Parts: sequence; structure tokens; C-alpha cells
Amino acid sequence: MFRLGYNTNGLAHHRVLAALELVSELGYEALSITPDVGQLDPYRLDKTEVARVRRRAEELGLELTLETGARFLLDPLRKHRPNLLEDDPEARARRIDLLLRHVDLAASLGATLVSLWAGAAPDDSVSDRRDGPPAREELWQRLCDGLRPVLARGRAQGVGIAFEPEPGMFIERPAGYEELVTRLGSEGDELGLCLDVGHCHATSDLPVADVIRRFAARLVLVQLDDSKTGEHVHRMFGEGDLDLPRALAALIEVGFDGVAAVELSRDSHRAPEAAREAMAHLRAALTRG
Repeated sequence: MFRLGYNTNGLAHHRVLAALELVSELGYEALSITPDVGQLDPYRLDKTEVARVRRRAEELGLELTLETGARFLLDPLRKHRPNLLEDDPEARARRIDLLLRHVDLAASLGATLVSLWAGAAPDDSVSDRRDGPPAREELWQRLCDGLRPVLARGRAQGVGIAFEPEPGMFIERPAGYEELVTRLGSEGDELGLCLDVGHCHATSDLPVADVIRRFAARLVLVQLDDSKTGEHVHRMFGEGDLDLPRALAALIEVGFDGVAAVELSRDSHRAPEAAREAMAHLRAALTRG
């Protein structure tokens, strides 16, 4: 059985230690940490705090994973930039350095996984749209070259690496993840899939349960949120088109045993209430499923 978790990008106004206590009290079994300004900032780490977070997570029996989606950590004016696809090699190197810091932090925390994404291409091209032109080979090369040192660091540190297709980025659909794995060759075997069920609705990769079944062998992390079809907005369960009972039933059917973490990144202003409400929906859906 998978472990239900909650992502700290929906707890942006809570210290990580407080987030651990909150999610544990509400019945979650994992915390997906998005290191950010004020929350285990990879450039201002306090080793004492890192040790305390690890110790408290172990005491509470919470599994930890790390997300790399902090919005303005590298550039205060540009969301999620620079990324692995930039024209400037020094800018790409800054993203690689940040990802390596996440892997090292994950090892220090005892976290099992680090998830990442491609980022938006400089020309806004998307590699895996159904009706789009083929992506420039140079962009694929940049992405693969940027991921290889991260995969190597994960291998050395005993930390798994998961790739998340993100709507609007260079790879936005599970099909693009498949091509990426192929292009990485033997190293592609080390890159698991992080599947956001809400994103499946945003990109019309439906039904969600079928996507879960198709990628079951590669699935290492799941993000849970509702969304309306064709729209990339993380919503509370019941506010979009997601069939939550069927999605959770599919995870059980395929034997997924990783973390399935709620990601409500727009709900930090009401985080305790949102986390409590999400858990109520999840429990009801598991009962129905």
C-alpha cells in the first residue's frame, strides 16, 4: 500500500518541523518537502536543523521525499528559471548545481527520492504535444546532459531520482518522459516517473487510471490534486474532473508502494484546513474505491 503524504509547497508559511507535526497529526504518513526560501534553503542550510528534521520524521514514522520546484529560489524575478534548457551554459550549470544540492540534502535527511522537471524551453517549444512540430535536438541534448550528473549523484548517495512531466514545460506528458528515458540510454533505467494525476487532466492524458496502469513499472512517486480537463490549476478534490476513487484504486491495483502526496500549492494561506479537508476526501475515496 502506498503512503499518503502532503507537499510543503502547500505549507509555505510553516516551518518544516511544524509541517511534520501537522501532517502526522492529520494522519499522513509522508512529507514531500520543497526546499525553498525559509524552508531548508539549499544555499543557507543549517546542519542542526537538517538533523532535527530527520530525527523528528523518523520519530513520527514519516517518509520524506524532496521536490525541486521552488519558484524563485534561483531568480527572484523569473519563476522556475534558470532551468536545464537555457541557451546560456552557465545558467544551466546553476540549475544542475541546485539539483545536486537537493540530492545531497535528501541523503542527509534520509529522504528516498528527489523529483525534478525539465523546465520551459527558451523558445517555449514543447516536445510531446500531440500536434506540435518536432523539438530541436539541441534541447533534448541539453536536458539529457543536465540530468546525467544528477542521476550519478543520486546513484552515489543512494537517492532515487524521479522525473515529473509538467504542463507548459518542455516535457509535459508521460509520453515525453518515455522518450527521455529512451534518449538517456542505460541511465534512463535510473529515472523513475513522478506522476501528477491533476496534470493528466491538464494535458488530457485520460483516463488517469489507465495512465497509472501503463506506467506502473516506472512509477516511483505520485502527486495528488484535482484539476479541470484542459486547465493547469491545482484544485481541492471535488473541484475538478478527477475521479479520485478510481485513481487511488488503480494505484492499489498495480501495487504502487511509494508516496502519493497531496500538492495544493495555492492553498498555503489555509494550509491546516486544506490538509485536513484533503485527508477527508482521500479516506472517503479509499473507502469507495
